[in-house]
Amino acid sequence: MHPFSYRQTVDEGSAIAAVVAEESATYIAGGTGLIDLMKLHVQTPTHLVDINALPLGNIEAQGDGVRIGALARNSDVAYHELMRERYPLLAQALLAGATPQLRNAATIGGNLLQRTRCSYFRDIVTPCNKRDPQSGCSAIDGYNRSHAILGGSAHCIATHPSDMCVALVALDAVVQTRGPKGTRTIPVADLYLSPEHHPEQETVLEHGELVVAIDLPASPFAAHSRYLKIRERASYSFAVVSVAAALDIQDSIIRAARIALGGVAPKPWRAYEAEKILLGQPPHSEIYHAAAVAAVQGARPQRHNAFKVDLVQRTVVRALDFLAGVRP
Repeated sequence: MHPFSYRQTVDEGSAIAAVVAEESATYIAGGTGLIDLMKLHVQTPTHLVDINALPLGNIEAQGDGVRIGALARNSDVAYHELMRERYPLLAQALLAGATPQLRNAATIGGNLLQRTRCSYFRDIVTPCNKRDPQSGCSAIDGYNRSHAILGGSAHCIATHPSDMCVALVALDAVVQTRGPKGTRTIPVADLYLSPEHHPEQETVLEHGELVVAIDLPASPFAAHSRYLKIRERASYSFAVVSVAAALDIQDSIIRAARIALGGVAPKPWRAYEAEKILLGQPPHSEIYHAAAVAAVQGARPQRHNAFKVDLVQRTVVRALDFLAGVRP
């Protein structure tokens, strides 16, 4: 591990100033992802700013919606009464990720910004455009079973690892940030960048910009939702494919639909075309299969992961079938 300095802060202003002042400084909270990458020499910050003392851990109702502080622990959010009642999709996604011990330590803000589990990214002796810009992408001609079939580029086909973020995209969540230029509100769907020419730029956040909260709006479909994760083993495994699905069914007609995919793209992937097919239709198997086909529209599978195209479709249909037989 490279040498680094460490500082604890008790207010947002000093935390932001400390990170802004040093180009290779970064925030640390739970540290469940960052410390691993520091041990692997993938990330080598020279200064860590500990933000655990900041008052950003609340989970509270805002009208019919909910605000989650960035320092709320994953387990606290997953088991919170408001989540289980209003946003079961988010609770399911959080409980599908990691282990109880990690969920007790990891924060919502850190989960939002966790980095890919691509083995080439985490191995500093192999070329990786995300880790070392313009060095090449080893995954494209390498073993790419776990990599992207949607949204990748000639420069990177790594997948985003978070279960939580797939659910947040389906729930139209927005991120609240504070930085040297003031405050910003960013839809989670717009937070992540595609790996076109600069895979090393993963989000729209500027250096020193601090995530302070995530807002979940009220919606007619949030309580009628399902997170379905397909993985190699039953526990502590990242998604091969995952689906966050939500439907608002009124008078036997689908009035609103959300489908987001995980494990298949460099960012949580919103399946807009699949949603359009569902709108205004009665819930039935034929329309679910049509939506599933639309969900993988434009897929570009690699040598070892073409199976994901079919697996996504089967998982989408399974999630929608579940919702069709369940009412809020």
